[in-house]
Amino acid sequence: VNNIWQAVVGLLIVAVISFLFTTVAANAIAIVGTNPVSGMTLMTLIIAALILVGVGLKGNAGMAAALIIGGVVCTALSVAGSFITDLKIGYWIGSTPKKQEGWKFVGVAVAAATVCGVMLVLNKTYGFVGDQALVAPQANAMAAVIQPMMNGGGAPWLLYGIGAVLAIVLTFFKIPALAFALGMFIPIDLNLPLLVGGAISWYVSTRSKDKALNEARLNKGTLIASGFIAGGALMGVVSALLKFFNVDWFMAGWNAQYGEAIAIIPFIGIIAYTVIASLRAKE
Repeated sequence: VNNIWQAVVGLLIVAVISFLFTTVAANAIAIVGTNPVSGMTLMTLIIAALILVGVGLKGNAGMAAALIIGGVVCTALSVAGSFITDLKIGYWIGSTPKKQEGWKFVGVAVAAATVCGVMLVLNKTYGFVGDQALVAPQANAMAAVIQPMMNGGGAPWLLYGIGAVLAIVLTFFKIPALAFALGMFIPIDLNLPLLVGGAISWYVSTRSKDKALNEARLNKGTLIASGFIAGGALMGVVSALLKFFNVDWFMAGWNAQYGEAIAIIPFIGIIAYTVIASLRAKE
């Protein structure tokens, strides 16, 4: 930031957008159970980049400022959504909102410190640029949004318009626009589990003529899949820590010639377990 005026503008952007978008995030979680963090973060980056360019903050400094603004707003959206979820669960089990608020501050502080450490380890271990870098599709999408505007190229409004029209058309034909978009920009190695998970979801939710039973099976499968997602993320961090400290118990073997073929076996096992456990759910 080159002067105090640009800093004040940045603070105002954060305050206004956070106030407006956290309300949307909380409302979305309360009504439909999903938090559109990625979409609203990208919108924040577009708005922030346009305003910052307007006040003369461009180039690398402008990109850094826009990313900081986007990071703050993204964190606010995530915290707002998760807190509403906590309040819903607390209401069901009879918890006191005041106590939840206090412990939420503790949780946010611990999470912030933990995330910073994890990001440093991942950067040192794998990196975020280069041939062997971690795949970061959302980060690449955000970079694609910011760079043209900060480098004087202007926003690709035509592409944004095409995307909006495509989303409307897909929605008209009852095709999930978000899933379609994710399939377009997420690499196939990350998309394959999503595709398999969607197939499992369809299978377990259509095996019975009883709608209530199908719903129970779908909820059970979602719960199991959520556990696998969280477990996979934790084990990814553990793997990065092992590599960071040069502890090689198994990674060299998995990277050998038949590592990918062997990995198919536990993958099939996970699919079978998810299907069988979901079908055992009762109303």
